[in-house]
Amino acid sequence: MKRKIIPGEVPSRELHQYLISAVAPRPIAFVSSLDENGVQNLAPYSFFNVFSSNPPIAVFSSNRKGTNNATKDTLHNVKLQGECVINVVPHSMLRQMSLASVEFPSDVSEFAKVGLTPEPSEIVQAPRVGESPVNMECKVLDIITLGDKGGAGHLIICEILMMTIDESVIVENAIDQDKLDLMGRLGKNFYVRASGNALMELHQSVYDIPIGFDGLPKEVRESAILTGNEIAILASLMNLPGKDTIISFSENNKNLISLSDEEKHLIAKNMISQDLAKDALCLMMI
Repeated sequence: MKRKIIPGEVPSRELHQYLISAVAPRPIAFVSSLDENGVQNLAPYSFFNVFSSNPPIAVFSSNRKGTNNATKDTLHNVKLQGECVINVVPHSMLRQMSLASVEFPSDVSEFAKVGLTPEPSEIVQAPRVGESPVNMECKVLDIITLGDKGGAGHLIICEILMMTIDESVIVENAIDQDKLDLMGRLGKNFYVRASGNALMELHQSVYDIPIGFDGLPKEVRESAILTGNEIAILASLMNLPGKDTIISFSENNKNLISLSDEEKHLIAKNMISQDLAKDALCLMMI
């Protein structure tokens, strides 16, 4: 059974938590900007992503506060200056990023409060965060207001004019995700660290056409032993094993032929975990 959540029928604060917990983890834009008096502002936003690579476009949302409907300093600054810097947040900066979310007075620089270094940018006036391994100097193309009530967002559409990337996280002209060690935002006060055992590499060609679920034998796709992920691994194979292949497998694994279907599926499950998907499919088709 699933609970129905209908906007307008639950309090905005409750809906907000459902949304940010379900759409997660979200990358964090640590946005630096400059006001008319030269005060350097720094604030984190997890309503953020890139939406185009040619031209390179990043979008983040600065929402109205749910408590008093006020808008943030970042929104004021990007409207005024038409630029900003989006800095990424590795684990080494997590607590400083969190501290920057405090509502300090507008005439106070978060850089000083959180102990981060304002580094001169090369194209825009707003400073980069020196400790961040990736900085994106941006021109603001548009600001789309989504509403006038507390919680309403302002989509800030940015064109990335230049990226600066620390050499320590680059391997063979690409960013090493483990070295980058990024943080992601979830619901409530939860975060996730994208490094180490949390990383999982998954390759799936979008051009080669695989078997698909509907191409698998019924006893395979309706297995009570295999998970959906495991069946999907079999469905990702390019073709079903032919008669000769199955006969050859049977001759080399005679001890498996007389097993029950449940036992075969359990062994196939183990084979899949060992990257022996083709053998697993042969076993289930005997």
